[in-house]
Amino acid sequence: MIRIRNAAAAAALAGVLALPACKPPPTDDGSARAANVIAPPAPSEPIDSPDTTGAVWTASATPRRIVYGIPGEPVLVSLRCAGAGSPGAKLTITRQAPADAGAGALLALIGNRRIARIPVDATRVDGRLVWQGALPASARDWDTLGGNLQATVTVPGAGLVRLNPSPLPMQLVEDCRKPAQPAGPA
Repeated sequence: MIRIRNAAAAAALAGVLALPACKPPPTDDGSARAANVIAPPAPSEPIDSPDTTGAVWTASATPRRIVYGIPGEPVLVSLRCAGAGSPGAKLTITRQAPADAGAGALLALIGNRRIARIPVDATRVDGRLVWQGALPASARDWDTLGGNLQATVTVPGAGLVRLNPSPLPMQLVEDCRKPAQPAGPA
């Protein structure tokens, strides 16, 4: 038993011992309120990797843009150059697969003994949300498209797209990187 010789100390000790009694004991009320909160929507179900047998790169109707896919079927991947020949030239890659509003990810571009990780966001293109990201044309990440080897594009939940060998992607990259030619004499 503790002996307290000072009345002030005894009062302070009584106050400290009484503090836990000021708060009610824990209850399940908080968890009941949490159960009524609407959960945010879950990410969409992942899609399967498309079969790219017979898929090819081809020029699109839009200048400085190429598309990849099986002829007669929807485009799987597109690559576009903006500002060709300028220091601010950039390339935009689009994985034509459904993306959730507000989502972001890293697109893995693997090829030519290189791996590039390109930030992509859910972007509205032609009325639907798809994965899209851009990097400066000068970025060495685009060199993954060089060589005569197969490359791949992967976005989490959007499957893996095998890119059959073609000189078109690297040609677009090189054309986008080239400095603008000075105007000739009139």
